[in-house]
Amino acid sequence: MHMGTVNRPNQILLDVADLHVAYGKAEVVHGASFRVHGGEFVVLLGRNGAGKSTMLHAISGLIPKKAGRVTMAGAEIGAATPRDIVRSGVVQVLEGHRVFGGLSVEDNLLLGTYARASRGDRSKLDRIYALFPELAERRTQQASRLSGGQQQILAVGQGVIGDPRLLILDEPSGGLAPIVIDRILDVASDLCKGGMAILLVEQLVEKALRHADYCYLTETGRIVGAGTPSEIQSSDLLQRVYLGGAH
Repeated sequence: MHMGTVNRPNQILLDVADLHVAYGKAEVVHGASFRVHGGEFVVLLGRNGAGKSTMLHAISGLIPKKAGRVTMAGAEIGAATPRDIVRSGVVQVLEGHRVFGGLSVEDNLLLGTYARASRGDRSKLDRIYALFPELAERRTQQASRLSGGQQQILAVGQGVIGDPRLLILDEPSGGLAPIVIDRILDVASDLCKGGMAILLVEQLVEKALRHADYCYLTETGRIVGAGTPSEIQSSDLLQRVYLGGAH
């Protein structure tokens, strides 16, 4: 169910068509289709358990797909390894700020360059430190000594340093202070303005809609609506999805 038509920018970057994902015999994603265009900020909205993170993990090759087609810039990546998917320009920042606690902030960032052609490229550090001055101040500090918010910022920096064409953010707000969440989403918006596409899963609807160019609504493993933030907000579908009963 689409709630309107809009001319979306640039060419299609990520195209997910009729995606099905199952855990054992239980199918949890049922024919989901959505797109991210170049330089676009796209948000997947829906309640907990709607299958949003599962969709992201399937795109990134972290879990197998039962059926469906995933293409990146026209190239099929549905059967590719996670490493090859990263090399195609897709980087996912996993939920729960997963960093290497025993390594320094700078070494964590350098690890983010290894999956791409820029292996260990220290010249990319300056850009990350300009985006996140708080990391520059702690570059020699062990990651395990950072606060939860700082670890999430480090995880995002680790994703950005590889210069992906598409950065996938899975629930970056989890357990963090509002000021940290705003900081991460503001940087994501700036990256989008610079040409990087963003695909975000987020429970904080108002914050997500404030940054989005386009949104998809999910329920029980299906895409049940799509539109611009203004279309989403002016319809009753968003409330129905979060209160239940959207069809």
